[in-house]
Amino acid sequence: MAAEQFQALRNYLDSQVLGQPDFTESLLVALLADGHLLVEGPPGLAKTRAVNALAKGVEGSFHRVQFTPDLLPADLTGTDIYRPETGEFVFQQGPLFHNIILADEINRAPAKVQSALLEAMAERQITVGQKTYPLPALFMVLATQNPLEQEGTYPLPEAQLDRFLMHLNLDYPNADTERDILRLTRGEELQGQADMPQPLKQQDIFNARKEVLGIYMDEAVENYLVQLVIATREPSFYSSDLARWLNYGASPRATIALDRCARARAWLQQRDFVTPDDIHAVYAKVLRHRIILSYQAEADGIDADQVLAQIIQLVPAP
Repeated sequence: MAAEQFQALRNYLDSQVLGQPDFTESLLVALLADGHLLVEGPPGLAKTRAVNALAKGVEGSFHRVQFTPDLLPADLTGTDIYRPETGEFVFQQGPLFHNIILADEINRAPAKVQSALLEAMAERQITVGQKTYPLPALFMVLATQNPLEQEGTYPLPEAQLDRFLMHLNLDYPNADTERDILRLTRGEELQGQADMPQPLKQQDIFNARKEVLGIYMDEAVENYLVQLVIATREPSFYSSDLARWLNYGASPRATIALDRCARARAWLQQRDFVTPDDIHAVYAKVLRHRIILSYQAEADGIDADQVLAQIIQLVPAP
């Protein structure tokens, strides 16, 4: 039953975000793996639209926050408001108390705002003054970045990047998809945007997450998954080029994220076991923001995706 409901949600996302099945699948993987997404791409690639569609397809509250340099932590967390009629301070909840948060252009906010978001993402709670408040059980942050503009931005530190389950890179659609987008937007102007007939209930999401954790993974596949992460820390064992290109590898948090994402993808494919292909499908998304390349890699014109692709070629699959 849960698989059918997620398939209906996937079909709805694909009908609203055209030509990006990998993006819509990643949204569902993150939802099943109980993680947060960082989405990077030029303006106009339906990043915000995709999150809006996900929010419409899921039972719960949604809030969009436009990150700007003058944003304050209290603008996210909320703050204590003085009520003169009672002489008491009352906590006014901020946007982070919604179920799905769109953090638009997250790198435009200063470090103190980013750190407030970090606590919420990592601990599922926020602290205001001397009190700590738990966040909803269903809590998902989808953050966007625009790679074309760097002026007036605050690059996310590695510690915060590591809190994101996956980092997605979006590209422009082809000509056929572009024509379909034109027709879709014209139709919506005339008839309005379609809603999902029956949004996915939160309890169904929690049940599906338990099913995902129960997906079978053979010991050989599990060892392979671990070795793919270890290779980022011990690159000299596989290649002298990798050793020159990699400064720092991925942490155990990457191993946990890779395991959960591979299981979630297998579940979405309606299988009860994980294959190496499931790991390959999510490998770059999980690790591209968790490895730090050397200056030599930059000089050689090598990016994180190329390094990770070479690791997949060098680490023997079961």
